[in-house]
Order: sequence, then C-alpha cells, then structure tokens
Amino acid sequence: MSGQWSTRLADLGIELPAVVAPVGSYAPAVRAGDFVYTSGQLPVVDGELKVTGKVSEGAEGVVRPDAANVAARQCALNALAAVHAAVGVDSIVRVVKVVGFVASAHGFTGQPGVLNGASDLIGEIFGESGVHARSAVGVAELPLGSPVEVELIVQVA
Repeated sequence: MSGQWSTRLADLGIELPAVVAPVGSYAPAVRAGDFVYTSGQLPVVDGELKVTGKVSEGAEGVVRPDAANVAARQCALNALAAVHAAVGVDSIVRVVKVVGFVASAHGFTGQPGVLNGASDLIGEIFGESGVHARSAVGVAELPLGSPVEVELIVQVA
C-alpha cells in the first residue's frame, strides 16, 4: 500500500485484515461508478467470529455495549479490507455512509453508542473525509449469532 490513506493506517499502527470470506452468495464489495458498497461485515478476526450474542446493558450471558463497540470497530476494519481488495484503500475520496445493525436484547436502545466503534475508527483514519451519514438499527438476530454487522458506502476516485 502506498498513498495518503495507507500511510495514515501505518501511522496509526492499523493493518487491514484479510478479506472475510462470504458466508453466502454475494461479493464482499462491489463498485458502481464512483462508489463502492460493502456487504455487511461481521467482527471476524483470523477467520473466526470472536464474539456472539445479543447486546444488553445488564443481563448475564449477553454482550456488553463496550464489547459490542469494539466488535463494531472490527466490522469497520473488515469493510475497509473489502474496499481495499476491490479498488485499493488509497482510491477512497470519502466515506459516505455507515450502516450498522445491532442484535439487541429486549429493551436495549444503545445502538448508536455501539456503532460509534465503527464511526470513530473511520474518523481516526479519514478525518474530515470520514464524516459520514449513519444508520444504527436494532435487530432480533444477525448471521452466525453476531452481535453487530456493519456496511460502508465510500466514494472513490
């Protein structure tokens, strides 16, 4: 990698992971004109989903919001890896939108705080070019029991 964003990643000590293999019939990222759309990315590290369960403030046996926030950050890294594999991270002009889904236990309403894990990472890397629109949606279940899933839309050169 060479260029503005790859240099920034290196300065931050962030290495993009390998692209996560799809768990269905889809591509990790698709370019359409000046935009790349990623498929939803789970918090997979080294080929393994590291955390499962629904997110809740207080119940035992669930994923705490702070752990889900870290998982959302990993999802965003995986989405950036998919963009990089499709077009190269240095072709990113700006991050347009982050969409996040949180597998929420009954009564959990902290989805925005969970998705800040993804948004804060984007801000660290891209600065003003990372200011994005966002949706943070609570859902009953996510693939493979994941607590969070994130997708990106980025504008590219």
